[in-house]
Amino acid sequence: MEPIRKHEGLVFPLNRANIDTDQIIPKQFLKRISRQGFGQFVFYNWRFDSKGELRQDFPLNQPKYEGTSILVAGENFGCGSSREHAPWALQDYGFRVIIAPSYADIFYNNCTKNGILPVKLTDEEIQILIKNAEADQYHLTVDLEAKKVYDNQGFDASFDLDDYKREMLLNGWDEIAVTLTHADKISQFEDARG
Repeated sequence: MEPIRKHEGLVFPLNRANIDTDQIIPKQFLKRISRQGFGQFVFYNWRFDSKGELRQDFPLNQPKYEGTSILVAGENFGCGSSREHAPWALQDYGFRVIIAPSYADIFYNNCTKNGILPVKLTDEEIQILIKNAEADQYHLTVDLEAKKVYDNQGFDASFDLDDYKREMLLNGWDEIAVTLTHADKISQFEDARG
């Protein structure tokens, strides 16, 4: 995984609560056996009509959000089924950071295990970010080392993240990589067992 220390990016506002994993990546696209290739189907039912044509009224399809890497959304993001494909799809699309007031637990954990930084801010802070991002192209900096989110217009908010998850993201580690940081001790244990 790619480490996340400080990420600066374009914000996409999705002013909706309870966005479930079936909206993030619908079930009919879960046939792939690798983590790549899901991004083209992210928010499929909102981005495309019944004929598979882009909906111009869905903001993610608008040119001003091209290249977006920070998603700001309402509470309970990632609810629904526990499919790990949801963070895979978001990451494959280009999102590195998601900012919301709350998340479904399994989705939140899947994000940190797959290299996406899920940031929790207050409802009031989220609404400021959404308003700014809806008005114009809006960039934020998310500093995982300092646990801060800020812009160049005076917005500055702190967030918290479990130390273990933070270390994984700062170093670009998945759980296997964390285990391998103890390779010497594992080898010593194996050698002692004969």
